Amino acid sequence: MTCVSMPSARSHCEGRGGTRSEMRRALAQLAARRGFASRAGVPGPGTPAPPGGFKHPPLPASLAGTKRVVAVASGKGGVGKSTTAVNLACAAASALGLRVGLLDADVHGPSVPTLMNLRHSGAPALDGDAMLPMENHGVRCMSVGLLIPDGGAAVWRGPMVMGALGKMIRDTKWGALDVLFVDMPPGSGDAHISISQQLPLSGAVIVSTPQKLALADVARGVDAYKKVNAPILGFVENMAYMEVVSRDGDDGGGDSTSSRAGEGNAEKKKREKVYVFGEGGVRRMAEATGTELLGEVPLDPNIVTASDAGNPTAVSDPTSAAAVVYARMARRIMEKAVPFET
Repeated sequence: MTCVSMPSARSHCEGRGGTRSEMRRALAQLAARRGFASRAGVPGPGTPAPPGGFKHPPLPASLAGTKRVVAVASGKGGVGKSTTAVNLACAAASALGLRVGLLDADVHGPSVPTLMNLRHSGAPALDGDAMLPMENHGVRCMSVGLLIPDGGAAVWRGPMVMGALGKMIRDTKWGALDVLFVDMPPGSGDAHISISQQLPLSGAVIVSTPQKLALADVARGVDAYKKVNAPILGFVENMAYMEVVSRDGDDGGGDSTSSRAGEGNAEKKKREKVYVFGEGGVRRMAEATGTELLGEVPLDPNIVTASDAGNPTAVSDPTSAAAVVYARMARRIMEKAVPFET
């Protein structure tokens, strides 16, 4: 095998008075020798097949009778993806009356045990060789956080991550579900590849905040799911705005409170929206990409309190503005996600 280093390729071009185009050709030849894609449209190692080529796997026997599998994803961490996934699952169970499962695929940062108040529930029970999912708020859950000691870290490389995901998928007695939500880790890596190879995805929901820094990764998330032929069911703009209450005539610079403050004194106070992370960023992204904006979830301190307590807003405060949005989004996702053929 001929080995050509990048510096030698560069000196080769420069020594002959090479131009930028010659440099590109030399680097393309180098890439071709090492097995990488050298031209557009040719997948490199680890790249999923082109559109139309990726074949969805069959539904595992552990999920026999399940109608839909929906990934909840984000290009960047810290945008509230897990909180969104949990509340969508709870809304589908409580407001829509569906049979719902929730798989925590974020192996390195599992949040479902905390958000669903399952941290201190012990290890999952066994039925023969199969694990029984933990259930709370009408949602059947499985997470690595339920399999390792509380506070322990899963310091695992790719193969172990993929093995753990496979075990939670195949060795859990899920039962028939109307929908299995999958809380994906941020970005696009081993877990995303493993999930797409082990579960037929009905579609993906992409969560983002409105700020440019988060939006920059939304396009990457969309592209990742296009490569595995998973429809993008829609975007969720999380922390879209914060509703503050101020007295009539106040410039809004006084104390800010949650949307529930001052309800008994409405004639003296007014509500206004403050766009902490910018206004309408996800909506503009949705319009530009032809993707549906499923909903805008407000930045509400009550959501934080409920999440930390393991009582998701969708069930603990079902009449709140956020819970109404979660229920509406869950209903729309069910309408858009095509059930598997039986």
